[in-house]
Amino acid sequence: MTFGNDVSAIGDLSRSGQGSLVPSMAETQGWSSDPRSCAPKRAALAVSMLPANEPLASVSYVSSGNLLVIGGDERALACAERLAAALPVTLLLTSRPSAQAALLGGASLEADFPIWGAKVARLEGYLGRFVAQLESLAVIRGHDRALPAAARTEFDLVVDFSDPPLFGHHTPPQGYWRVTDEDSLALALAEAPECVGDFEKPRFFDYRENLCAHSRSGIEGCNRCIDVCSTEAISSVGDKVVVDPHLCMGCGACASVCPSGAMSYVFPRLPDRGVQVRAMLAAYREAGGTDPCFLLHNGTDGREALEELVAGGTGLPDNVIPLEAWHVASSGIDLLLGAFALGANRVAVLAAGSEAPEYRESLREQFALAETIVQAFGYAGRHFLVVSTPGELVGLDPAQGVSVPASFALSADKRTAVEFAVDHLARHAPVRPAEIALPAGSPFGQVVVDVKKCTLCLACAGACPESALMDGGETPALRFLERNCVQCGLCENTCPEEAISLAARLVVGPAARQVRVLNETQPFHCLSCGKPFGTKRMVDTMMGRLAGHSMFAGGDALRRLQLCADCRVVDMMSNKNEVSVLKL
Repeated sequence: MTFGNDVSAIGDLSRSGQGSLVPSMAETQGWSSDPRSCAPKRAALAVSMLPANEPLASVSYVSSGNLLVIGGDERALACAERLAAALPVTLLLTSRPSAQAALLGGASLEADFPIWGAKVARLEGYLGRFVAQLESLAVIRGHDRALPAAARTEFDLVVDFSDPPLFGHHTPPQGYWRVTDEDSLALALAEAPECVGDFEKPRFFDYRENLCAHSRSGIEGCNRCIDVCSTEAISSVGDKVVVDPHLCMGCGACASVCPSGAMSYVFPRLPDRGVQVRAMLAAYREAGGTDPCFLLHNGTDGREALEELVAGGTGLPDNVIPLEAWHVASSGIDLLLGAFALGANRVAVLAAGSEAPEYRESLREQFALAETIVQAFGYAGRHFLVVSTPGELVGLDPAQGVSVPASFALSADKRTAVEFAVDHLARHAPVRPAEIALPAGSPFGQVVVDVKKCTLCLACAGACPESALMDGGETPALRFLERNCVQCGLCENTCPEEAISLAARLVVGPAARQVRVLNETQPFHCLSCGKPFGTKRMVDTMMGRLAGHSMFAGGDALRRLQLCADCRVVDMMSNKNEVSVLKL
């Protein structure tokens, strides 16, 4: 389990940012082989405490230890019997009835626990609240023989011997153990008896629905957080996404890939991490350090990899400053560019192997995007790296950083944090391009409108969740604010004329903050009262499409299309030849 009966240990990690409560000697020396040569790094680590922040909301679990063991062979039977000494256990045999009879006939069971035979149609939930939907249920041994053949049963814990496992995704919920070998069996036997009581963990994320670009009116836009989540904690419900905090393990990948900042990571919050990074870099420079590189790593296999490097006699280079994170997948472009603007010449993340494949891919995309931006400004060298071993940082050539480190605080708003960093990099850059080409799918770019197709219906503006597309106010026009565009595709998917396409890029400077007109046309005035009620292009298009329709064969019907809503009603009521249900 990754949490205990309270969150004290996790809270201390949040305050220190450096992992264990009692740092090892290697850690205090920056995981370097020779502490005498890394005084600047040690100075940085001495001020690495995260600032005190607001308490985090917590997520609660309650478990009575009611355990379901699922399997069909002697391993599941032996596991159930061993755990029955400490927990209320139910054994669910999923093998054929003949195999069940053979298994139980040759067994000498000392513990008294219920044994069922069934197929598991569905298993969902988390510690303290697992729900199993069972089919063909039969009570083989136990006090309750009145269970229906199809039943919905609830348990606090699950040990699963199924092949394939009932939870097949990379990170199953807490309170669930899938047994595939002797090591995973030993882990289940050791941890399950400890999972009785009340538990808490932090709520690792914040979600602002008003910024979410997932969907509008049933039209799909951004699915990045859903696609990247290895715990399947995020799902689509209508036009929004919903996160089950009990399933969330705090990786932060959803926040790192979110283009709008609707999903944000709070363990720690970006402004607090920015304060920490700025203080560490200042101390490093004051102590005479050059070419600073931050190495983000986790406290499990990442820390073990650092220990192995030191034990092998190599250690981290003197300019590599280790910085522990709850999960490295939370490293997004806002942190990368922010740290670079604050004076880190390089930022690396150690993906030592425990990360889900989705996370390694999302990290590479974030780091590649940050590198594209920095390289476009003319900063030489490799600035953002994803490494699988810390030894990959040994012997790297220096990377060029900003000549003047930024002094601003990193904003809690993702887009603002990136904008501040980019403006600072541009101000001190060797090269300053007007715009930077980015790969397709990047969260920055423009909307391109084919004015020959666009009728200015403004459906795109209504679908835009970020107010990047806007109407023209009193004039028929489509306006665009590029700094707000997250390239979610909702406008493109909504447009009935297929007149919209996206082009990823990053505009540098004030141009990104200036509203520009993408299309405009003459207003169409009502033939009766003269009031403007649409665009000339839209009415002309409508007239052209409906001219051959039988309902508009007469001149009056076509003329009525050129009237405003009020005059159209008046015309219908005053036309004696108009068909009405009142005359039927």
